[in-house]
Amino acid sequence: MKIQSVDQKVFSFAGLPPVVVEPCDAQLSSDAGLLPIRQLDERLGLTAQFAAALADARQSGKVEHAFEELVRCRVYGILADDADQNDHDALRSDPVFKLIAGRRPTDDDLASQPTHSRFENAIDVPSLNRLRDLEIDQFIASFDAPPARLTFDIDPFDDPAHGRQQLTFFHGCYGQHQYRPRVITCAENDLVVMPCWLYGSAHPSLGADDDVEHLVNRLRAAWPDVHIHLRGDSGFGVPHMYAVCERLDIHDSFGIGRNARLKADSDALLQQAVTAFETTGVPQRLFQAQWHQAGSWEQPRWVVIKVEAHAQGTNRRGVVTNRPGAQVLPAAAYAEYANRGESENRNKELKRGLHAERLSDHRYMANLFRLHLHIAAYNLLTRLKTLRALPTASIRDSLPGAPADPPLPTEALAEPHRRAYFNHRRERDVLGGAQPETWRTRLIKVAALVTTSARRVWVQLSGHWPYLHHSAAVSAAVLAVAPRTG
Repeated sequence: MKIQSVDQKVFSFAGLPPVVVEPCDAQLSSDAGLLPIRQLDERLGLTAQFAAALADARQSGKVEHAFEELVRCRVYGILADDADQNDHDALRSDPVFKLIAGRRPTDDDLASQPTHSRFENAIDVPSLNRLRDLEIDQFIASFDAPPARLTFDIDPFDDPAHGRQQLTFFHGCYGQHQYRPRVITCAENDLVVMPCWLYGSAHPSLGADDDVEHLVNRLRAAWPDVHIHLRGDSGFGVPHMYAVCERLDIHDSFGIGRNARLKADSDALLQQAVTAFETTGVPQRLFQAQWHQAGSWEQPRWVVIKVEAHAQGTNRRGVVTNRPGAQVLPAAAYAEYANRGESENRNKELKRGLHAERLSDHRYMANLFRLHLHIAAYNLLTRLKTLRALPTASIRDSLPGAPADPPLPTEALAEPHRRAYFNHRRERDVLGGAQPETWRTRLIKVAALVTTSARRVWVQLSGHWPYLHHSAAVSAAVLAVAPRTG
């Protein structure tokens, strides 16, 4: 019903009749698009398992907000672009957030900012270790059948400091005080498999060998025959990373800096590329491969060197790899390594799209827990994107000028054709490969009227909402997911 009050405002512009703006007593929400995601979460059990991994030391008789409620409020707040604890002072009365947390819209309000702060600071180290293993368990459960091969990318990103936080240090490259989170992502399904929370000035490979060993042992316990490939930039091209990959019998591809020896060895190839470009005007990209042993290495390793000459100048890069095919097809081995650039897009989605750069608790361990919350939001959205995405073959077949013969894998396409494929994919499959911001504008951020009866809760969307078809398609896909067992 309407509420006649001094809050009523009348606007007049463009020769239109007076536009009257006033509050009403209805239950309204701007985040109704979270409900299909919550249904998928219920089918998969992601946030329920997350909350179950946490040790709750509170007196049970005095608990007003269960851990499941607090976890869901924070995870879905991150998805809805409300990533800070302060946002929950406003969201605690929102009818959709009450439904997500397991309350009726007419029930008491949800937790406020101080409660969320106490919650994040109360999580102990054993709980954080269980969360690490849970993310691996959920990754394993995301496959319907044992995979034959898996490709993992390991990469850090910067998280600027928010005041005087524990273990934030100045990093000269980034020019700021910061933390330095590191994540391992899977190239096959884009999930974050394992995070690490480094202090601000830490070397990117610090403890990475232990993380890789833990992950590989867990995966091989589930899938003994899985073939694993690990990729990382030159920050991970260090002896202890080579050693762990060789000891665990996994293939690796790591960048290597351009030292004097490799420069001298590839000078002739670079000159060949420059001469060919000057003669033909066609950009040149040439490769050579050789055994190389740096002073800190206990044995020689195979290095693929790429040189380029084009209108912008020259470029020279190297990759250390133990992949057998690299000795036969060095160009293909380098191209496969270069695909790790996709992991930087995953970091961008986590850091920017889901605001993992805003981890502002004072305590170091509390911020690690917040990183796990952001990863839970990211993985939940990624599972939904995978569910919604059109099959690659469907997109390839509809690509203008697609060949009648079975096409090459997308990763093997030449650059113009690969770019054409991804542009066509964005047109045909708006949500399947979309950034978090697109999911918000196309699905999550939608106004709804929420009413409660004795037997039902009604959430009514506008029939004129331009993205109603996205909501219908996502909801149908989610409802088709079989409920989890056990």
